[in-house]
Amino acid sequence: MGAYILRRLFLIIPTLIGILTINFIIVQAAPGGPVEQAIAQLEGYDQGATARVSGVQNDLSQGGASGNNTGDSSYRGARGLDPEIVKEIEAQYGFDKPAHERFWQMLKDYAVFDFGKSLFSDKSVIDLIIEKLPVSISLGLWATLITYAVSIPLGIRKAVRDGTPFDIWTSSAIIIGYAIPNFLFAILLIVVFAGGTWLDWFPLRGLTSPGFEEMSLFEQIKDYFWHITLPVIATVIGSFATLTMLTKNSFLDEINKQYVLTARAKGLSENKVLYGHVFRNAMLIIIAGMPAALISIFFTGSMLIEVIFSLDGIGLLGYEAVINRDYPVIFGTLYIFTLIGLLLKLISDITYVLVDPRIDFESREQ
Repeated sequence: MGAYILRRLFLIIPTLIGILTINFIIVQAAPGGPVEQAIAQLEGYDQGATARVSGVQNDLSQGGASGNNTGDSSYRGARGLDPEIVKEIEAQYGFDKPAHERFWQMLKDYAVFDFGKSLFSDKSVIDLIIEKLPVSISLGLWATLITYAVSIPLGIRKAVRDGTPFDIWTSSAIIIGYAIPNFLFAILLIVVFAGGTWLDWFPLRGLTSPGFEEMSLFEQIKDYFWHITLPVIATVIGSFATLTMLTKNSFLDEINKQYVLTARAKGLSENKVLYGHVFRNAMLIIIAGMPAALISIFFTGSMLIEVIFSLDGIGLLGYEAVINRDYPVIFGTLYIFTLIGLLLKLISDITYVLVDPRIDFESREQ
């Protein structure tokens, strides 16, 4: 098992490089990068001024550029700007070097977890991630716990009572929930329970109330759960169906096998057969899907929820980075997410062996 783990760890490196390469090419080809945004800002087309180009604006106000200059530039909207100003903007955002040199430098920096600074917030990417991560972890942790706490027992119950009215109406309920996008359900929750039209039971935004630090411990806990209730419900609504049906089908497949009939013939109780024999084998496929579920709930699935409920987490950070073309934040978060996903996949393989020692990944690769 040790040799298998080492091979998987070494494979993480080319996988990360491949993913970063593909995304680097795509992002670089997308129009509206930070240099173009800065040029548009100087030309007066972008009203969302940022502090990072204030120095260049001062140069313009002091006569550093001539309005009649039609300097040669590859950027749309750069006509009328002094080429030196354009070069200064490029250097400010790190675009004064060829793309392959920037990519190679990024790989060297990322190898030592140096993700640079955000182009627009003047903070290091790692500090931004650490600052936003607790919100996403908080949302993802509760969503994951609730999803697994409900779906696995429900899936087992549906397998045991397959074809009964209980199985039919629960299947209908979870399929309806799965068909509703979580962002649409989030809006519905706001309209109904957050003062949108009917009830005003829950807050509309944020994870805590003003003055949270001055509250007692009990009041802080109460305030925290008051704020997180609607985002968690909106996050888990579509997660029940997949895991519940996966659990049910996995248990049904095992229940119909010969070893279960043999165990029953020996006089074992249904609970002993179900949880002593079937459970271990049926849970393997569920464990296999756990890394993807964690990544989806913690990061991808929470982005729209964080935007809708104004939760200052990783999802909202990534959304703003894409909108602003904040390349260091985009690639830094991509690197972290990919690395976590690959490590979770390795952990799931190790868990396979812990659940069922008969599985041997090393012999399968030979």
